[in-house]
Amino acid sequence: MGMGLVWHQYRYDRRTFWRDPASVFFTVALPLIFLFLFVSIFGNQTTTVQGRQLKVSTYYVPGIITLSVISATFFNLAISVTISREQGLLKRLRSTPLPPSVLFGGRILNSTVVTLLMVVAVVGIGRLLYGVAVPTATLPGALLALVVGAGAFCALGLALTAVIPSEGAAPAITNAIILPLYFISGVFLPDEVLPAPVRQVADLFPVKHLFQSLLTAFDPNVGGAGVAVGHIAVVAAWGVAGLLVAMRTFRWTPRGD
Repeated sequence: MGMGLVWHQYRYDRRTFWRDPASVFFTVALPLIFLFLFVSIFGNQTTTVQGRQLKVSTYYVPGIITLSVISATFFNLAISVTISREQGLLKRLRSTPLPPSVLFGGRILNSTVVTLLMVVAVVGIGRLLYGVAVPTATLPGALLALVVGAGAFCALGLALTAVIPSEGAAPAITNAIILPLYFISGVFLPDEVLPAPVRQVADLFPVKHLFQSLLTAFDPNVGGAGVAVGHIAVVAAWGVAGLLVAMRTFRWTPRGD
């Protein structure tokens, strides 16, 4: 796979992404709106999370980063790849000399770059407006969580395309899967306000574990490198499973073919 070809494909996917108002709103603007809303609604006082005292904004910054990572990878890829498939674009590209690794390399690189931009934006706003400390000693934990999380949710997004029947159904199915997980995984509401059975269900899915791994890195009470090994391992396992499913079930042709 030539990196020059991947870079060329990335530039195309980047332009396509930023020219789509819906993609920009849901991937870039909406997470920032949620950050402002949550801190405004719940205030920036101290709250108790897993027996530790945290500022509300310190809790929600890793939560919104989790949302941003998933929006830029899982959400973006599941919808855009499905639309390309149903419009026949993937079928036409399949018949050209363009290697599949270049096609998906460009899309994944675009998702990764958007993820990094959103992380910088969320952390910067959290620091400037709410005084959230930027991880320093725990930076390795934050970076590892971001890398594993982005890779895992890229794989899961591609795997999900196998069960999406049409381009019109793509946003509905993706939202139906991911929005409930945000609520039960602590991204929108702290674990302490959720019933125990709901928390146990959330433990089965990678959203909660990505959030917890990032929260560990942003928590000023945590020492060391801030690596939440158990949570990151669960996210990685989901990523491997998603990759295997995507490799076996991915479709290049529209459902009607």
